[in-house]
Amino acid sequence: CEIALVNINEKILDVNANFDFMFCPCLIDTKRKDIEALPDKSIAITLFNGAIRTDENEEMAHLLRKKTQILIAFGSCSAEGCIPGLANLYSSDELMKTVYIESPTVDNPRGLIPSSENKVREGTLNIPAFYPSVKTLSQVTDVDFFVPGCPPEPHQIWNIIEAVIQGAELPPKGSVLGGGKSSVCDECKRIKEDKKIKRFFRTYEIIPDQEKCLLEQGIICMGIATRDGCGALCPKVNMPCTGCYGPPHGVLDQGAKMVAALGSILDIGDIKGLEEKEINQKIDEIFKTIPD
Repeated sequence: CEIALVNINEKILDVNANFDFMFCPCLIDTKRKDIEALPDKSIAITLFNGAIRTDENEEMAHLLRKKTQILIAFGSCSAEGCIPGLANLYSSDELMKTVYIESPTVDNPRGLIPSSENKVREGTLNIPAFYPSVKTLSQVTDVDFFVPGCPPEPHQIWNIIEAVIQGAELPPKGSVLGGGKSSVCDECKRIKEDKKIKRFFRTYEIIPDQEKCLLEQGIICMGIATRDGCGALCPKVNMPCTGCYGPPHGVLDQGAKMVAALGSILDIGDIKGLEEKEINQKIDEIFKTIPD
């Protein structure tokens, strides 16, 4: 997401003609104090990428909210948590132990774990405090719009920037920009038939038919529970949708939507005369083919 803006190709010249870049750590060396010195609301748009994991992340979110007219949660991590949000399945202690002690590539015989305050020869070294859980941008400050994607697609990025350049009326505050209101399945051109699945496959276990629905072939494709707007790019190249555009319009919980879909398409055979325990065992056998 940090460099997704350059994916709009030659239109970056239009961005340059209409805006000054104020803060972008991977492109320019603006310091935090430079942003603090700006008048409030002097930044037209902030595309805020990344989830909130440390107190520094949250401080920057509040600072940029104060200085920005339009604050956009840009990309899946900022909007929904995305891959960093998986860390919320574990405690902070478990994460630190895995990364700094148990990782096979780490040489840490003293078992040192980072802390927010450290005494060194030159004095006290302060590093950002690690929060107990990952938060989205909107969980720590007020957000004007949300742009899904991992990263957002170039044409969707340009639609937003162009609207601001032309002074077009933007949707109501809190809207999702750069995404549709249906699902990726509606954009996907693959042939869809009756969905009955006897087992699931990881992507390396089979070479899927390039025309048939991936979910019907036993590959977990999140398209059925994911907002459209990306152009179904992953299924186009024989890879399943991983859900980066978030839930479709009107769906509160993307995971629950996907679980409900899977529950309706499992083929566990004839269950006549079986007890509930036996039925559950059949279901478990199918789900054991998905280690994650």
